[in-house]
Amino acid sequence: MADTALASPAGQADRAGAEELPTDVPKTALGFEAAYDAYGPMVHRLAMVYLGSRADAEDVTQEAFVRLLRRAPAFADREHEKRWLLRVAVNLCRDQLKGFWRRRAVELEPGLPARDPESLGLAEAIVALPESYKGPIHLHYCEGYSVAEISEILKLGQSAVKMRLKRGRELLRREMEGQA
Repeated sequence: MADTALASPAGQADRAGAEELPTDVPKTALGFEAAYDAYGPMVHRLAMVYLGSRADAEDVTQEAFVRLLRRAPAFADREHEKRWLLRVAVNLCRDQLKGFWRRRAVELEPGLPARDPESLGLAEAIVALPESYKGPIHLHYCEGYSVAEISEILKLGQSAVKMRLKRGRELLRREMEGQA
């Protein structure tokens, strides 16, 4: 009898407290595995654009999907779920950029030469943009979102998104012309 109580989900939740997932985990529009397969690469790319580090981007991607599993609201459709994940990923990236470890980071090997501008590709040029331009540029040109959708995802006005796209394009154009 004690073994069955230990093996039951209710028994586990009683013992583990808040750390365990509740038995009524919110259902995603696609199902968790399908959502991860469909949106995981997109969330990872967005995190890479913001953070520029594969390890940090993987951490953000993982945390975004943990939040999907634990805290997701009821989604109206797949697009609502995708936008929610992108919003969570943007917030996690911003938190990580403000974090203690990010400010305290030092270069491991200061003697290494920096990359010359000729070796920068477009993706690396986007990563090199100031933070306020990375998200709008990536979401518009790489993920195909409209200005209105980007405005909703990033919680910015449409005019702010348009201006960031314009200024980001100008910075990219200058960077790419400097390479030629």
